[in-house]
Amino acid sequence: MIKIVSFKICPFVQRVTALLEAKGLEYQVEYISLSDKPQWFLDISPNGQVPVMVTEGGVALFESEAIIEYIEEAYAPLQANVSLEQKALHRAWSYLAAKNYLVQCGTMRSRDAETLAEKSAKLGTAFDKIEKALGDGPFFGGAQIGLVDIAWLVLLHRAQIIKDHTGYDFLDGRPKTQAWQAEIMATGLAQKAGAEDFEEAFTNFYLAEVTYLGRGIKDQAPQVAAAAGGCGTANAGCC
Repeated sequence: MIKIVSFKICPFVQRVTALLEAKGLEYQVEYISLSDKPQWFLDISPNGQVPVMVTEGGVALFESEAIIEYIEEAYAPLQANVSLEQKALHRAWSYLAAKNYLVQCGTMRSRDAETLAEKSAKLGTAFDKIEKALGDGPFFGGAQIGLVDIAWLVLLHRAQIIKDHTGYDFLDGRPKTQAWQAEIMATGLAQKAGAEDFEEAFTNFYLAEVTYLGRGIKDQAPQVAAAAGGCGTANAGCC
């Protein structure tokens, strides 16, 4: 069976497990502490980072992009009859999501309103770009979920949790992206791809007392969004 070595709230891991869930593949997860990495993990992870995937053949793969590529090629693809040009575009849009995972992490850990507004504006440029690229849906490529949806699921899931707990919406002013988020969340893949206590672990870290979001900004959310320049419209200077 496939094995995934994970840190519970790592966004790069969730992308991998969400793809496994979407393909209906069986796998097991072993969680480790990144502050106390076991030697066996360091022995199979050259960069000392999660995720690591041990294939059914017993080979340890590292780097999430390489793991995603392997899963897509080793098992039935999510979308059939995709041209080479479309595959390349899908990889590019997926990369745009992945390179903003840590941007979102840093944004959610902002300690004050000014920092949150500044970092939200930076993250908002990615959401503005995907807003323009989305079609009629329900998913990025149409009726069937694909690799782009899986890559962005990570950002959209975390944005949903933040909104549910604080009222602050990273997707404010982006109706297509909000509708897309709802469709992806309705699949249940985000929840299935994480531990049973994922949301608790996530909120304990990102909505801790040391963060601005964690100190309770529900009533201030619209003002904070305004301070960030809106970030959902072309004239907000985010595109």
